[in-house]
Amino acid sequence: MSSMDFPAEVPRQVTHAAEARRPAVPTMTWVTLALMTTASVASLRAAPTMAVYGLACVFLYLVPAIVFLLPTALVSAELASGWSGGVYRWVSEGLSKPLGFLAVWCQFAMTIFYYPSLLGFVASTIAYIIDPALASSGPYTAIVIVVLYWTGVWVSSRGTKALAGLASWGLIIGTLIPGTLLVVLGMVFLGQGNPSAAPMTASHLLPQWTGLASLVLIVNNFLSYSGMEMNAVHVSSLKDPGKEYPKSMFLATGLVLLIFILPALAISWVVPADQLSLTAGVMQAFDAFFSYFNIGWMTPIAAVMLISASLAGMLTWLAGPSKGLLEISRQEGYLPPFLQKLNKYGIQQNILVTQGVVTTVIALGYALIPNVSSVYWIFSVITTQVYLIVYLLMFAAAMRLRKTQPDHPRGYRAPALGVLCVVGLLASLAALCIGFVPSSQFGSGSVWAYIAIVGGGLIILGFLIPWAFLKFRKPSWRTAAAEEGDAS
Repeated sequence: MSSMDFPAEVPRQVTHAAEARRPAVPTMTWVTLALMTTASVASLRAAPTMAVYGLACVFLYLVPAIVFLLPTALVSAELASGWSGGVYRWVSEGLSKPLGFLAVWCQFAMTIFYYPSLLGFVASTIAYIIDPALASSGPYTAIVIVVLYWTGVWVSSRGTKALAGLASWGLIIGTLIPGTLLVVLGMVFLGQGNPSAAPMTASHLLPQWTGLASLVLIVNNFLSYSGMEMNAVHVSSLKDPGKEYPKSMFLATGLVLLIFILPALAISWVVPADQLSLTAGVMQAFDAFFSYFNIGWMTPIAAVMLISASLAGMLTWLAGPSKGLLEISRQEGYLPPFLQKLNKYGIQQNILVTQGVVTTVIALGYALIPNVSSVYWIFSVITTQVYLIVYLLMFAAAMRLRKTQPDHPRGYRAPALGVLCVVGLLASLAALCIGFVPSSQFGSGSVWAYIAIVGGGLIILGFLIPWAFLKFRKPSWRTAAAEEGDAS
């Protein structure tokens, strides 16, 4: 999330009986599904966050992989193989329609903070082409975020279909090639007898315990792993889902861990933790390696690769979550007609523009708060907090559906579903609580100010706004929205 990339979840009006009888047509190998999942989850953007911990990043990546990533993948596979329509359908069937709306709303709302943090990373990367000193400039970062986001809205609102293929290229150009290059340069650097900036001894395998704050960075890894449930919709395309899907998820997990851990270690080898920027850390490492090997001319090339991949991801998925929210709202009347109206290209332009206004206001945080890394970290935590609500609802719905609809046909049944759901719920709750503890990356700011910002963002974005939509919605919103959409 990773490359936080979230395809639209558009509900389909299919009866349970017809859905249950639809035969599965094997169209995909389990290796292909593993690679697709890796492409949608893995990213280099989070590498600097964990590079701060040096060798301990291995532990900090493995823990959420075991207690969060695998439960999410296996549980969502069962839900997707039994009920079409994504998280809204799962939560609606298992719990209630209002909670289903809350789930799909949170899936959309988290992008409000996700895009500023993503574009903050892009801004710092662009700085390495123009002037590396700009990477720590709040006003510069805010300007880049606003300009790039509104450009993305303009492009997306025109319904450019060619953007759909950019995600796969993003994995190769912006993740696999630079990630491999970073690791190879790091290994050669160490192989030539240079000391690592971070200790690489066995005593540093675990993070130093200085209270809860020492484990706060693990929260960001939950968001890094989010998105595994999106590819669960392809479970019925496998020849033998019961055997092949777990194999696919274990392979994807291994690949994702390699992509996350190795570049983070490479960064920690060359950039001291106290000098590492959470937004510009990848470019700091490239700059250091390229300078050492006297190939500084490659720095702009690496920057362009990272920038192109991030922008491709933003453009490809900018309208995704909002489209899922739109489809649900047009059926159930959750949003007022103004937000449901489509432009002449069939795109939910009003939702994108409204989201853009909020994003612009959030971007000012970069200009007003001196430490760019602090702002980046706060936005990342709020993004995680809001998205964790989706997983809490998903795990609860999965357990209830096993009890209330045990005979409903499922193409795949997760082993020990109850255990998986309990582990996933506890892990998500723990991450939610730990997210209120400021990490060292927050600097010397007020702890209460941090709690107020994160808590306020979670309550307003994750609860108050969807509650207001549910509270004040009118029956006429559903029919009016349909009529206005047809007239567009």
